[in-house]
Amino acid sequence: MKKKSMLAISMAVSIILSAAAAFAATDTTPVTAPAAATAPANTAAATEPSAVPAAAPASTAQAPATVSTGTQNTIVQPLNTAPAFQMLERIETIVYGRPRDGGLLNRLNDVEKTVFGRELPGSLTERQTALIDFLEKGTGTQPSLLFKLSVAEWGIEQQIHPTWSLSKRVDSMEGVLEGAIQAGPLVSRVERLLTRLLPDGIAAVQFELPKETIVKGALLDTLTVRNVKVNDIIILGLNEQIVVGDVLVAPKGSRVFGHITKVKPPRSFGRSSEIEMRIDSVEVLGPSVVPVNLGEAAKKAMDVDSGIIGAAGASFGGALLLGPVGLAGGFLIRGNDKQLKEGTLFYVQTVDNVMVSGYKIPQQITPITQTEDSAPQGTQSAPLN
Repeated sequence: MKKKSMLAISMAVSIILSAAAAFAATDTTPVTAPAAATAPANTAAATEPSAVPAAAPASTAQAPATVSTGTQNTIVQPLNTAPAFQMLERIETIVYGRPRDGGLLNRLNDVEKTVFGRELPGSLTERQTALIDFLEKGTGTQPSLLFKLSVAEWGIEQQIHPTWSLSKRVDSMEGVLEGAIQAGPLVSRVERLLTRLLPDGIAAVQFELPKETIVKGALLDTLTVRNVKVNDIIILGLNEQIVVGDVLVAPKGSRVFGHITKVKPPRSFGRSSEIEMRIDSVEVLGPSVVPVNLGEAAKKAMDVDSGIIGAAGASFGGALLLGPVGLAGGFLIRGNDKQLKEGTLFYVQTVDNVMVSGYKIPQQITPITQTEDSAPQGTQSAPLN
């Protein structure tokens, strides 16, 4: 039975890839449409730690208790979801920005039509497994759809928007590149964008991301003792792209995951409020996650950048953060204003050398990744837009 099930899943994956190739060759006609609408906020998209794929089979990296790719919330309260619904909710969150209501089969049919233009054969489990593999994992010869989407988005805007739904991201890119939202299934629209941007195609390369690579995450929402509680998941935006040599590892805007470990409101006798947060990982192309912590390299980068950031008037957390606090990647935020403002930067570093999937930047577009001044690890500070 196990062999038959694996064969059925393999066949489903092949059908999905064949459908993608067919749709990629299909021309679509522009349609008049307003600017892309904001995807509904997701209030029920939390998944178990295994929801985000591991950085590499040989790595000991563990994903945090994080949200599915595509959720729009940046402060998320973990929820316990029944396993039968978990995978489909994850798929819907990627595609639409939130889980939908209704029966499982009808919902899966709708997702397949949105992505491929038609329903696919197989059992519910086989179809869900094949679809999530296509969206997040890819195959030995083809990177995942989310990998391709991120490269296309980076090519157009020099940053990505992983907290948006897949639908919104494609709409936005078409609006910028073509001036109108196009008709057709999402997979054909992504492939068309890639053909126009990068006619030689996209291939993922296996790359060893060095230990102590600097990761700078900017808060996407203001944190206060009133809007967070212990175990809430915090999503930050990568403030600078991570490029090593000519390999793009994580575009600007990639997600940095953390979680709240302690909250203390203001107390009597003028004692200040406290929020304790741990930064867990950074999401790189794949998508996969790489563990991070607070170390000497991150502290050095913070010192180097402090003058630049202060001069630019951007929020800088160095004066507010007392770390480490006995945690890997832990920060203690203490202050009388009861908040840590949106845009505040947190500096961490990768824990070990780790194999990841990256994008080898073609020589003709390499200059757009380079900067005149560099902080440690070849990064430069700039506020996240």
